Amino acid sequence: MRRSLLALVVLAAALTGCKTKNPVLTVEGGQIQGVETTVKGVYVYKGVPFAAPPVGDLRWKEPQPVVPWEGVKIADTFSAGAVQAPHDSSNPWTSEFYMKDPEFSEDCLYLNVWTPAPGQTDKKLPVAMWIHGGGYTGGWSWEPEFDGKSWAEKGVVMVTINYRLGIFGFLNHPLLAAESPHGVAGNYGILDQIAALKWIYNNIAQFGGDPDNITILGQSAGAGSVKTLCSSPLTGNLIKKAIIQSGGGVTEPRPAGSAPANFNMPAAPTTQEIFEWAGYDTLEKMRAASTQDIFTLAARYSEATGKRGNINSRPYSDGYVTTESFDAAAFDGTIKDIPYMIGYTRDDMGNGSPQAAIDLFCSLRNKAGKPVYAYQFARPLPDDAAGSHDMKGAFHSSELWFMFNSLEHSDRPFTKADWELAERIITHWTNFAKTGDPGNGWKPFTADAPDYMVFKVNADETKDASAMGQPVARGN
Repeated sequence: MRRSLLALVVLAAALTGCKTKNPVLTVEGGQIQGVETTVKGVYVYKGVPFAAPPVGDLRWKEPQPVVPWEGVKIADTFSAGAVQAPHDSSNPWTSEFYMKDPEFSEDCLYLNVWTPAPGQTDKKLPVAMWIHGGGYTGGWSWEPEFDGKSWAEKGVVMVTINYRLGIFGFLNHPLLAAESPHGVAGNYGILDQIAALKWIYNNIAQFGGDPDNITILGQSAGAGSVKTLCSSPLTGNLIKKAIIQSGGGVTEPRPAGSAPANFNMPAAPTTQEIFEWAGYDTLEKMRAASTQDIFTLAARYSEATGKRGNINSRPYSDGYVTTESFDAAAFDGTIKDIPYMIGYTRDDMGNGSPQAAIDLFCSLRNKAGKPVYAYQFARPLPDDAAGSHDMKGAFHSSELWFMFNSLEHSDRPFTKADWELAERIITHWTNFAKTGDPGNGWKPFTADAPDYMVFKVNADETKDASAMGQPVARGN
């Protein structure tokens, strides 16, 4: 009898231990369970819905609450990416990052969570929300470089999100504005990001995260999105820190009444004209049209008429999501009063340097009192002997492999020095997410000491290929 009782106790303890390692979590919509990553003790939850699918009658509407599901959703599969053009070899980012396109769908409002503490609601780990780039028209939340397990291994809950892109994410049409309770249209992609931020705040404790310690970060258009969120009244005090990667700094706002740069260009047809040309003269027809017909509308209009079929595909100040540009808000002092990290790659976009705009942003923030940290990523990515990679140098986006410490997913011949640099960078980034200070000798930018942290390896100083070392695998 005593042995049987002991056996039951041992079995119960074993079952409890298993449950503790990978528990079923309850989030908005229902129950989910993640899967363990290749890092022991780190779990990932793939394809978690943070809003209802924005399809049918919800096309071009603010994101709506998650649709509940039955049973336990095993979150082991990434979602479709937002609708975008397919990527082929003519796009230099294809071989570097995209590699193979996933399914693209209007049903795209899902996020992914990497955590070392699922179910530990009192753990209160810092949280990071990553917003991908791609010019507001491309990219998705789980590109190979966005592997969040190393962040979780460092004690930060990493969340990567999808949002609507292009014509589905930013269409500004008078019929849409007329039906909106706020009298505006467009910025649906930004509203998706805000919905994801609110979902994180409401649910991240289930993953061991602290809802009161959320850092948002992004690169390129993702950095532009960070700037928009930091100037939006809709984000309240949810954002505690922000990282802006290759998203520029600020420039002095143009004086009121001055002409825009393209004032001599002929007027483009309005969005309404383009939709009416295709027979979409009501919201019902616009929402009943196929995904492909809407996605190709501008191109079809241009081909048929010879006119520019430009349709807005990026954020703008609408008086609701944002009341003024980030630049103007930075000068007004109305952007979020939080610690910032901001920087660029040495060869960003190939032309000039954004450093002056970043210097100006840093100077403004320095006067506001909260610290701001500036960096330059100056490591030219190593190439093979044939020089087969299209992207050269410390190009736009090249730091992504390093700040996610995801070099293992790249076919570049990274060296031991690269792995060491990646470890150094992700330590700075995760330190910042934890405390607002990247630490390890990185000082804030001030008027008296306008310092930048420059990331490179010793071989970059000599340009001696023999000093580059041999490619190494992770952990070697």
